[in-house]
Amino acid sequence: MNIISLTVWTLESHCFIVYTVLIICFIIFTMFHQNRMEASRNRIGAKKIAPVIVDGKDRDHNDDGDDTDFLVPAISEDTPHIPYRPKKRPMEEVLERCREYFELMATRRTVRSFSTEPIPQEVLDNIIKTAGTSPSGAHTEPWTFVVVQDPDIKQAIRGIVEEEEEQNYARRMSRQWVTDLKPFATNYNKPYLTEAPALILVFRQTHSWREDGKKRMHYYSEISVAIAAGILIAAIQYCGLVALTSTPLNCNSRLRSLLQRPTNERLELLLPVGRPHENTTVPDIQRKSLEEIMVRM
Repeated sequence: MNIISLTVWTLESHCFIVYTVLIICFIIFTMFHQNRMEASRNRIGAKKIAPVIVDGKDRDHNDDGDDTDFLVPAISEDTPHIPYRPKKRPMEEVLERCREYFELMATRRTVRSFSTEPIPQEVLDNIIKTAGTSPSGAHTEPWTFVVVQDPDIKQAIRGIVEEEEEQNYARRMSRQWVTDLKPFATNYNKPYLTEAPALILVFRQTHSWREDGKKRMHYYSEISVAIAAGILIAAIQYCGLVALTSTPLNCNSRLRSLLQRPTNERLELLLPVGRPHENTTVPDIQRKSLEEIMVRM
């Protein structure tokens, strides 16, 4: 008797047992998935909240319809409006100041070799406060700046980044990407993470929590944090320091865990900050001209 005949004979002779086993498996399968679906519904609430689609993309906020318990402004609805009268400067001074600021920012370069000279705490406090002046969607301020100066934590960060970057360069990044980075003499070794006197890790809060325990939505959190990061880089340059804007690929969860940040925060940038090493060199690159980046209408 071959295997097929044996299988048919077994099914015919023990059909009751076979059907019983199949029914039991079906019931268990159904109950398991029903529990998972109920758990999912409990997480999002009895009312389904659909993402808002604009220009074919999901916004990072939801439409909460008529849920009046949820519809509480991010800041108090009776927040007073006060006069805003910044100093009015003569147009000649405006022109001079814009020229000076351009000349300052035009000298900004990304460096990968830092002096170990420490940075006064007040300097770090002020550049973070400056970044915190950035605009944000509905004034939700969806950012956290983690400033690391402890040598052991910097070493741990370097270990995580180098471990992931070795894999990134070897197999995760495209060959073109790796090729484009060659002129900058960068690889998975990141000595500046322990040499720089301070590391600033910029986390984006996808959402936060209100005092009543309900989720507080953050609108356009990505662009809000990007603007804040730009202001941070400008503040670093203005006070005479330098930085490296790095985006550690595949390091978010491990660094978030190391720094004990909550799951609603996502690492966007890691910036070593300090003075450049006396032997620092940078590629002799040119920036696009005004005509290449500006369109007059």
